[in-house]
Amino acid sequence: MAWMDNASRAHPTALWPDARSAILVGQSYAPADDSLALLNEKSHGLVSAYAARRDYHDVVKGKLKQLAQWLARESGEEVKVFVDTAPLMEKPLAARAGLGWQGKHTNLVSREHGSWLFLGAILSAAAMEADAPHEDNCGSCRACLDICPTNAFPAPYQLDARRCLAYLTIESKTQIPREFREAVGNRVFGCDDCLAVCPWNKFAADAREQRMAMRDDLRLAPLAELAALDDAAFRTRFAATPVKRTGRDRFVRNVLCAVGNSADSALAAVAEARLGDSSPLVRGMAVWALARLLDAEAFQRLKSAWAPREQDASVAEEWGA
Repeated sequence: MAWMDNASRAHPTALWPDARSAILVGQSYAPADDSLALLNEKSHGLVSAYAARRDYHDVVKGKLKQLAQWLARESGEEVKVFVDTAPLMEKPLAARAGLGWQGKHTNLVSREHGSWLFLGAILSAAAMEADAPHEDNCGSCRACLDICPTNAFPAPYQLDARRCLAYLTIESKTQIPREFREAVGNRVFGCDDCLAVCPWNKFAADAREQRMAMRDDLRLAPLAELAALDDAAFRTRFAATPVKRTGRDRFVRNVLCAVGNSADSALAAVAEARLGDSSPLVRGMAVWALARLLDAEAFQRLKSAWAPREQDASVAEEWGA
């Protein structure tokens, strides 16, 4: 926990004009497994370490509310709690408050916890003494920049979200651009590469919050199993996790992209089963996967059967690509 006065430096007052201080809290979610090694499990879909567990918004916000209630009683001033729920610049605030520094990958880095941190903030109308800002300890290291599979960092400390696999597999509501599909690999929700490679992670202990313990069944699961999920099964499987926010259609889109990257011809049947899906995102990526897994003759047979009946222009384009 850290304290910071003059909170207007990062513009929390735009959210709440009465804010005079910001308390930033970080909670480790350091995984016990090796995120980079799991990229080799080509027949399984990999979910980002932060998401293969109970939704951090709920757990961290609950803890912050308890702290905020205590603070309000002690200070006699109003407080407000935020956990990635408003346009608040938590990372620069946390750096100014001494929790860590923003690394070259733009995420917060801590001496104690490396790159694996959830952040939350309490804004207070009370004036408080500030902690000292944290110095930058990245030095000449550029491991996070060099490992990025899509070159999403145009320069140190700069991120082009349009190229980031976390954005493309979680936030983007459109089809994954063709230029980035191979780079997706077996990632079906998010990307941890720039976090996992950070040398400061060697000091991070495994996360101990039991309510957010990693679920192995969510972290890595067979692609064939994930591709078969309908909306009801998706909601049940990912209930109370961050994955549920993306929705079934975008998630299965990602899964089929991973199927296309698997080099496993046995998974062609999985993609073919999704050609009649109600979602154009799913159908389009199924076509792309089949084009990579089948020989030209087998793909042409499917194209002759399915392409003439396709009504969506984006999916028709996949057939013609």
